[in-house]
Amino acid sequence: MARVCDLTGKRRLVGNKVSHAKNRTKMTQKPNLQTKRVFDPVTGQTIKLRLSTRAIRTLDKVGSLQKFLKKYKHLWNA
Repeated sequence: MARVCDLTGKRRLVGNKVSHAKNRTKMTQKPNLQTKRVFDPVTGQTIKLRLSTRAIRTLDKVGSLQKFLKKYKHLWNA
C-alpha cells in the first residue's frame, strides 16, 4: 500500500542528503500517516482512513468530514 494521505494526497518527498564534503546521496522524507476512524454524518457510518497528522489537525479544526471536503475540495479533486 502506498504511503499517501487519503484526504490531502501528501506523499513522500525525494531529495539529496548533502554532506560537508558536498557528497550527494538520495533520500526520502515520508509523511507521518496515522490510521483514523472518521464519522460521516451524511451516511451515518464510520470510515477508516490513513491521514497525515496535519490532515487530522485540520479535520479537528473544521469539525466534520463534509466541511473538510467542501472547504478543501482543491486537494481531493486532483
